[in-house]
Amino acid sequence: MNRKEARTKAEKLVSQMTIEEKASQLRYDAPAIGRLNIPAYNWWNEALHGVARAGQATVFPQAIGLGATFDTGLIGEIAEVIATEGRAKYNALSQRGDRDIYKGLTFWSPNVNIFRDPRWGRGHETYGEDPYLTSRLGVSFVKHLQGDGETMKAAACAKHFAVHSGPEALRHEFNAEASAKDMEETYFPAFEALVEEAGVESVMGAYNRVNGEPACANHYLQKKLRGDWGFEGHFVSDCWAIRDFHENHLVTKNATESAAMALNTGCDLNCGNTYLYVLKAYQEGLVSEETITEAAVRLFTTRYLLGLFDGSEYDTISYLEVESPEHLALAEKAAEESFVLLKNNGLLPLKKENVKTVGLIGPNMDSRAALAGNYHGTASRYVTLQEGIQDYLGEEVRVLTSVGCPLFGEKAESLSAGPDRLAEARTVADMSDVVILCVGLDETLEGEEGDTGNSDASGDKIDLQLPKVQRELMETVAASGKPTVLCLMAGSDIDMSYAAEHFDAVLVLWYPGGEGGRAAAKVLFGEVSPSGKLPVTFYNSLEELPEFTDYSMQGRTYRYMTQKAQYPFGYGLTYGKVEVAKAELEPEADGTLSVTAKLTNSGSFDTQEVVQVYVKNLDSPLAVPNPQLAAFARVRVKAGETMQVTLPVSAGAFTVVDEDGTRREAGGTFEIFVGCSQPDERSAELTGTRPVKLVYTR
Repeated sequence: MNRKEARTKAEKLVSQMTIEEKASQLRYDAPAIGRLNIPAYNWWNEALHGVARAGQATVFPQAIGLGATFDTGLIGEIAEVIATEGRAKYNALSQRGDRDIYKGLTFWSPNVNIFRDPRWGRGHETYGEDPYLTSRLGVSFVKHLQGDGETMKAAACAKHFAVHSGPEALRHEFNAEASAKDMEETYFPAFEALVEEAGVESVMGAYNRVNGEPACANHYLQKKLRGDWGFEGHFVSDCWAIRDFHENHLVTKNATESAAMALNTGCDLNCGNTYLYVLKAYQEGLVSEETITEAAVRLFTTRYLLGLFDGSEYDTISYLEVESPEHLALAEKAAEESFVLLKNNGLLPLKKENVKTVGLIGPNMDSRAALAGNYHGTASRYVTLQEGIQDYLGEEVRVLTSVGCPLFGEKAESLSAGPDRLAEARTVADMSDVVILCVGLDETLEGEEGDTGNSDASGDKIDLQLPKVQRELMETVAASGKPTVLCLMAGSDIDMSYAAEHFDAVLVLWYPGGEGGRAAAKVLFGEVSPSGKLPVTFYNSLEELPEFTDYSMQGRTYRYMTQKAQYPFGYGLTYGKVEVAKAELEPEADGTLSVTAKLTNSGSFDTQEVVQVYVKNLDSPLAVPNPQLAAFARVRVKAGETMQVTLPVSAGAFTVVDEDGTRREAGGTFEIFVGCSQPDERSAELTGTRPVKLVYTR
């Protein structure tokens, strides 16, 4: 069913409703209308990295980890699984009359905000700091979640529109001020791509104001969305964001005015309860019946597209699809691709036959919470890092364990005098041939305001340091002098300077999902080579960044920064040694550019690698100051193999954005960098190689 047919059916159905019935359907918990055979429907569902908050489901790596894969095909496969499991749950539960929250087919994912500042607690819900990477992964997610069948398999939602990235503590009253240039250059591209390329079915507004107007009632944003980009789906508020109009933003006097403002500006669906006042707003002449009708029609168009009234080819999907062996295998594969190797002095990969005793230490070593991230489902079995290594080593290798310290605070046992697991940790280290130390955070320390135990910063980080007790643990293990691999389980930039100086290897695991421990064991012991790349910059300190509340992109992310990174965007080692030896350019008639790279793995390990293309405009002062990602491809290269890969670079990579937000072509000479990292000095220091540089004239 196409949109025109679905809308025609929606218009016919809505025309039979009273004004009261129409208004009732604009809430996320839309009630049944018995006389029209319309069942209740709850629009609120989540699927950031697997079907969330609805019981058992495959738990994939957190979104930031998926960003680190640089793998659009993998993201598409994951989205297909999410849609399948979502349908399986919907089919089974709706047949039993369960139409509660988190049981529908409208998933409020993906989060395509830009992770512009490492302090933002919700940054790990995104695909990272780069608009191009975010758009490519987001488009793949949406296309495969929604499917290409006769009916829509599930409905995706691009959130949070727009320029939303903290601070969490201020989000209900904050006015994010962003220039037209920054909007077009950084904050809009992913949303535009999801609308124009992927046909995303819904868009969610943010809590904050954007240049003075609330994001859920913002004329400029709506003009972009429905006018410039041609969005035809429905618009939903973030949860209780419309209440903020009168309680925090103070742009209206009461809930009635807030409901009218949102509805009149194009917000069709209210997550919250402010639209209980829609009828009152209508009675007071603040909103017309035509406006209410249009919102209802848009919402029922989505329901018809999903086949919720006429049936769907997906109605027979069985509940046995939930957490099937194939889905769990995909979660493990995703975790393997997401891990980013920051340092390796030769200790990795570990060889099982060379060790008799392995010490597993750290608060995240056996943590389920550190597997899951946030906005997660419930796995039937969580394979922690500790369990994964124990299973992998079996009875042939002795494994000693110590939590070492709590995640934060001072002690594991409340009656203890002070740090009470450090002596145990040192003992384990001293008696081990090699130590695997797992530190980091979890959703209690970085996440959404109101959902974390980190109340001091409302889910945001106040610095780039691990909690003090974990830093003391690192020092204790380092003092043992034993060969040590540090594994970081976190969703954002953490200062790794101490780890880089004192440990033999540093591996970022992110929040790797229910199969994370199994995948980590295979990578640590060389069955699989790490191949992830950083989707965010790891900075040396916050001092080089602007204020958290400053939404200007100057000095932020790899595209605008002026200082060397601790670890750059796009960086990540493998167990192989893949280099791009040669590259060629071929202009196409449609304005795109084909880049063919010849690469060789001169190492002794088979590996996957991410070939990256960066473009630098040499002529225009309006250009982004640093080379920016314009194409990427994940490839598998066997030891000793030489291969070729061709990457298309879109015509948009050769445009600039004016101060008034207009994108246009400017300048005729460009540097094209083709390699396995950024073309920055720090990446060259860390990898010992440089991308191939070519000059391209249009």
